[in-house]
Amino acid sequence: MKKTITMAALAVAISFGAVSCKKKVSDADLQTQATTVVTSNPNASVEIKDGVAHLSGTFESQEAKDAMIKQLKAINGVKDVHDMATVAPAAMAPVETQSATDPAVQQKVQDALKDFPSVKVQTVNGELTLTGNVSAQQARKIKESVDALKVGKVNYNYTVK
Repeated sequence: MKKTITMAALAVAISFGAVSCKKKVSDADLQTQATTVVTSNPNASVEIKDGVAHLSGTFESQEAKDAMIKQLKAINGVKDVHDMATVAPAAMAPVETQSATDPAVQQKVQDALKDFPSVKVQTVNGELTLTGNVSAQQARKIKESVDALKVGKVNYNYTVK
């Protein structure tokens, strides 16, 4: 009986020892693994502290960022991922404009400004230039009208009174 109790106690001690001796992954090892994962995005970086991955940088899309977080969480020993990364804004499509030297464009601008006889439309160095004397309210209406035409660069060289 005494032998059985001793053997049971020994088995319990060994099992506790095995559990408590479980190898903990060091932050340095985790850093190496995490850096390997993050190298697929040159604009991102990761730092491991106390088993937690801190992801930063810029990603092309939310999907790419989410995939990176999932890969970091899959590393054995990473407890959590703190997401400090951003998603780059989508590139704006260029606005198509017409050439300011095109006579049709000049005519459109002149038609838009027909209510403002004191304003003259000219092409100077390939850019439309508006000259004349206008009030502040007229200047605002002129700018809105010309901007709506999307004619490209316009120099507003009129005098506001």
